[in-house]
Amino acid sequence: MNIGELAERSGLAASKIRFYEAQGLIQVERQGNGYRRYPTQTLQTLQLIQGAQRAGFSLQELKALMPDDSPNAAKRADIVLKLEGRIAQIEALQARMDQSKAELRAVIATIQSHPQGAPCTQAQDKVWASIEAHKKTPRI
Repeated sequence: MNIGELAERSGLAASKIRFYEAQGLIQVERQGNGYRRYPTQTLQTLQLIQGAQRAGFSLQELKALMPDDSPNAAKRADIVLKLEGRIAQIEALQARMDQSKAELRAVIATIQSHPQGAPCTQAQDKVWASIEAHKKTPRI
């Protein structure tokens, strides 16, 4: 398929497709007239690239992960290992976010439990004490 058709089917701009080509992420054949001719599997490769980018992979990481044409078991195992590593990073980030959310809820509860009209310094002291207590809580 030509670049216009690939752009339409993938939803990507032709310039983005050419960029991925320049980065070595997709392969293209050149016709006698110099026009690009993309194999049909390029659409699937573009979808993979987009999904991996949404999952947080950089283009450089993607290039290292992209399968080559040879059925190499070591490359496949490396890809799985890197993907599992990314899952572990996401899970660690989720745990840190959950901890931060709990700390913010504790601060809100401290502020809400402070009586209306009381001096602000008392509320500040309670908030800082709450924050310090949560800092001492072991993190994941």
